[in-house]
Amino acid sequence: MDILKEFGKKNILVVGDIILDRFIYGDVSRISPEAPVPVVKVQQEEFKAGGAANVAANLISLKVKAVLCGVVGDDYYGNFAIERFGKSGMDTSAVVQLKSHTTTIKTRIIARKQQVVRIDRETKVKDNTGNLITALVKNIKKADAVIIADYGKGVITKELLDYLIPAANKLKKIIAVDPQTEHFFRYKNVTTITPNHLEASSAAGMPVETDAEAKRAGLCLLKKLKLKSIVITRGEKGMTVIEKNKVMHIPTRAKDVFDVTGAGDTVIAVLTAALSAGCSIFESARLANAAAGIVVGKFGTASVSQKELRECM
Repeated sequence: MDILKEFGKKNILVVGDIILDRFIYGDVSRISPEAPVPVVKVQQEEFKAGGAANVAANLISLKVKAVLCGVVGDDYYGNFAIERFGKSGMDTSAVVQLKSHTTTIKTRIIARKQQVVRIDRETKVKDNTGNLITALVKNIKKADAVIIADYGKGVITKELLDYLIPAANKLKKIIAVDPQTEHFFRYKNVTTITPNHLEASSAAGMPVETDAEAKRAGLCLLKKLKLKSIVITRGEKGMTVIEKNKVMHIPTRAKDVFDVTGAGDTVIAVLTAALSAGCSIFESARLANAAAGIVVGKFGTASVSQKELRECM
């Protein structure tokens, strides 16, 4: 079976915090006379999908059908994001616009390929659960899998998870979570989670530096959360993948690390796409690890294509 061809048959629902990533590129030739800071002369500006939207963008790049569910403001950038994401191929019918919310924008100012400063424009989402559940009811049945992309901006709440996880389990859907530390123990009874080593260490209350420590922490979290599997991403040390009776350490595939922005989004997207296509968690993690090795060699929020992934399989 050609796994990558199977991706085109899958429909994945991405639920989480939507972020608009803005990149302003320029050059620095002098220091401001007003303060000891560089003056950046703007040469180029671009917007990319961030947060849960970048997870969906990675799925679209892999030819997977992606439905994005989250919140943007009823403002200029909210309308801009919905239009832009829709044109890229995402189904944005489950995106809720709220007048009480300001669309989250992360602006990175880049000079000579170095980030000078990041400016965050955001407010936490409030009173969203009812609207989101209405959107989820319309989409969860047709999904092959659900990704919960939690960036701590207020979309993922206890009330939302109390509906979403039981509903997805009842329909026997794959549930994959890119977790946030503060919500860690609300992700019980999902298929898999993908914490980084710091998140896993914080949740388990033990260090996650060596392979043995990663195994011990992973098994602890597997039991506490009643998971089928856990994938701990460990930067240059690769990944540790754990099921109840099997542990595998996968070395990193990255040759050149240029920018790690959004690498976790790529991991959860590829991992879930592969699981929905019938791969084991270990096969899926190997593929996700290879994909991460590709995107960290790119600048800014990036995704991986089927062609790129096929070349490194």
